[in-house]
Amino acid sequence: KQTIDHIETATKFKSVPSMGLDYRFGEGGSYEKRITAMDFTISSDDGHNVERYSKADIIIVGVSRTGKTPVSIYLALINGLSGANYPLVDLELESQQLPNSLQRFKSKLFGLTITPKRLQEIREKRRSTGKYASPHQVQAEIRYSESLFNKYSIPYIDTTSISVEEIATSIRTRLFNNAI
Repeated sequence: KQTIDHIETATKFKSVPSMGLDYRFGEGGSYEKRITAMDFTISSDDGHNVERYSKADIIIVGVSRTGKTPVSIYLALINGLSGANYPLVDLELESQQLPNSLQRFKSKLFGLTITPKRLQEIREKRRSTGKYASPHQVQAEIRYSESLFNKYSIPYIDTTSISVEEIATSIRTRLFNNAI
C-alpha cells in the first residue's frame, strides 16, 4: 500500500484497483476488436491469404527474419490493428518489382530492414548451412529490399537495435499521420 501511495503522490494519478486490469490492453479498443485483429494477423502471416489484404490495416514487408511476425502480432494484440506480413524473396528483390498481390495495397505497406551483420547472426542461429545466412546473400537481400522500398516510396524502419514495441510505435505514428 505504501508503494502505491508514493506512486500516486509522485505521478499525481489515483490508482484504480481493479482485478484483471492491464494498461497495455486499453490502447487497442475492445477485446473483441483485438481478438478479431489477432485472428486476421495469424491467418495472414508470411504471405498467406493475400486475397484478404483489402481488409488489412497494414501490410508489413521485408526479408526473412527482420521481425515482421512479432511486430504484426504486437500491433494486433495491443492496438487492435489487423496486419498481414509478406516476405520479400529473391524473385521480387532481384526484379525490383512489387509482387502483384501487393501492387494495389501500396498505401498499406510498411517495410522492415536490418543491418546485414545482425541479419546474418540471426539467420546463422536458425539455419547455418546454405546461402540463407551467407554474407553475400544477406547483403544483397538488404540492399535490394531497401532499394525496392525507396523505389515505391514505402516507409520503412531499421529493426537492428530497437524493440518490437518501438517498431510498433513508429509504425502507428506513421499510420495515423498518413491516415492509411
